[in-house]
Amino acid sequence: MRVMFGLLFLCHGLQKLFGLFGGNVQPLGSLLGIAGIIEAVGGLLIALGLFTPYVAFLASGEMAVAFFRQHLPRALLPIQNGGELAVLYCFAFLMLAACGSGRYSLDAALSRSRN
Repeated sequence: MRVMFGLLFLCHGLQKLFGLFGGNVQPLGSLLGIAGIIEAVGGLLIALGLFTPYVAFLASGEMAVAFFRQHLPRALLPIQNGGELAVLYCFAFLMLAACGSGRYSLDAALSRSRN
């Protein structure tokens, strides 16, 4: 799950940063540009399982902000306002922040090599 969520999040960042996958390039200093950086770098780190609790917490916060700024003004429920993906990412990343990256991650490999 961590790898797939990370790779999909990376794709969202690549849309914003490079216009890939049908996206539009966003200025780096804009809110969407900063979101693209968090999504691209964060998605890659989450997929690799490196610094996962910290990166996933940041990504979860970004998705909460996305929901409250972009989706909630349209309607209360995510199914009505198009915010399902933001909510799913938010809670998946919050779970990863709380539970860690798991056995098959760079975090775990680095921890084993120190012992």
